[in-house]
Amino acid sequence: MKRMILVFAALCLAVVGLAYAGGDAAAGKSKAASCMGCHGANGEGMGPNPKITGLTEQAFIQAMVEYKTGKRPHMGMQALTKALSEQDFADLAAYYASL
Repeated sequence: MKRMILVFAALCLAVVGLAYAGGDAAAGKSKAASCMGCHGANGEGMGPNPKITGLTEQAFIQAMVEYKTGKRPHMGMQALTKALSEQDFADLAAYYASL
């Protein structure tokens, strides 16, 4: 139980830190190539893959953190997010929020 509380607190701090840091939409656009194969050229969603265009930056970042930590189970997204930094999340969030 104690460990779960510590993990939750760490996740909350990470999300708050990312929200404070802000993202660069132009940098996010250059990092979005790996998203396009499943979510479409403009994040419009394809097949079973959800639309990510227009998500708030906070919602996008929270989802990415949850994939990276395993809270949201999805092998593909977990593998992709492992290689991304907090700044990458913020940049991608800014880009998709701007579309």
